[in-house]
Amino acid sequence: MRAIDGIHHITLITGDARRNVDFYARVLGLRLTKKTVNQDDPSVYHLFYADEHGSPGADITFFEYPSAQPGRAGAGMISRVVHRVGSDAALDFWSERLSSEGVEVVREPGRLRFADPEGMGHELAVNQTGDEPLTARSKEVPAEFALQGFEAAHALVADLTPSESLLGEALGFSELGEHDWQARGEHRGGRIVFEQSNERGIPGAGTVHHIAWSVDRAEQEQWRQRVTDAGLHPTPIIDRFYFESVYFREPGGILYELATRDGAGFAADEPPEALGEKLALPPRFEPLRAEIEPRLTPLPDTTQWRPASAPG
Repeated sequence: MRAIDGIHHITLITGDARRNVDFYARVLGLRLTKKTVNQDDPSVYHLFYADEHGSPGADITFFEYPSAQPGRAGAGMISRVVHRVGSDAALDFWSERLSSEGVEVVREPGRLRFADPEGMGHELAVNQTGDEPLTARSKEVPAEFALQGFEAAHALVADLTPSESLLGEALGFSELGEHDWQARGEHRGGRIVFEQSNERGIPGAGTVHHIAWSVDRAEQEQWRQRVTDAGLHPTPIIDRFYFESVYFREPGGILYELATRDGAGFAADEPPEALGEKLALPPRFEPLRAEIEPRLTPLPDTTQWRPASAPG
């Protein structure tokens, strides 16, 4: 079997979709590549922000539960998301841009830490991998400073050993350093860094719901069997229309997903030049559009923050 291609996507919870769109699409310069619904609860949004194409490795996504109470990361949860940038000059740009938006930043050599409006921790790190940069076009973020996709996620667990054993023995990760594990496949890589914590987490706005790892469709059932053989209880393969998914809780309580890198993709139901501009519903939800759409939060038009056309 081929190795896992790093992080596919990371999904969080927001209580305020309008503010969420403003921060991730305008401030961070990501592209809203899919405006759809939570397929397990179609009464709420599922918003995807990524590079130009909604590529695996760049998708940070949100379920909106309006007025959800603030959460707090604790044991069994992701505490910070790390994104790649191209240079120290990019860190300079982001330090100034985020500060001008009233966001508190912490600058360290080669990295910059901050939180989103709901308290989710983020970090920008200079890309040293050689992986293809996954970037979006923005009027406000010059191309050379754009976010380039995921580097890592930081996770909290009460007992490090079983969480790390699963990665090394069943999922084929390699240990780069103390509690620092990498999945590097044919196309790209991504990391998860563990920290021991007994603090009780509080799910809610500004917390991660799950982290998805990128696998090939032809091998997804084999990966599912490896999880089963490790004594865990994965779901069957679930067709999410844009990709296929298998979910399970790793030993520390974090919800993992194995998502297909080579699924149908976000252009399956929208032209590539218009991704995310309208509400997209997978075919099984389309008959419910008249019921679903009026209940969703009206969102800002993200085309106002994007160049009119792609560079020639």
